[in-house]
Amino acid sequence: MSEPKRLTRRQRAVIEDLFAGEMTEPEVLAKHNVSTALYDRWLTDARFCECFERRVARAYREARLTLARHAPEAAKTLIDLTTCEKEETARRACLDIVAPPSAPGAAETPHEAAERDPIAELPPETATRLLAALADSAR
Repeated sequence: MSEPKRLTRRQRAVIEDLFAGEMTEPEVLAKHNVSTALYDRWLTDARFCECFERRVARAYREARLTLARHAPEAAKTLIDLTTCEKEETARRACLDIVAPPSAPGAAETPHEAAERDPIAELPPETATRLLAALADSAR
């Protein structure tokens, strides 16, 4: 079996410029004289897509690291805002401290939360008996 070919210099340069954040996608393609048809073909190339996806993952990893590095400073700022003279600002800071977005379950979709719900894990026959018992006690 032959070894997969590497990306061309042009493909690597396009990916680098796409992630540099200084130009839009059409500007990058124009800079490297890449037609949209050629770019579309590159997007169907497994090697190009794999390299592209690795860069996307790296960008997200870098963003998470930046957030993590600044989290203590952001927490201190929130604490400072709880004593702000503007009541609404202080109230919102308190709410953010009590229920931060990174709290377990805060960033979940309703579907994800339901998947972790212990009631959702009940076997059907147990759920049926519980519902019957609740209906009897309601009478």
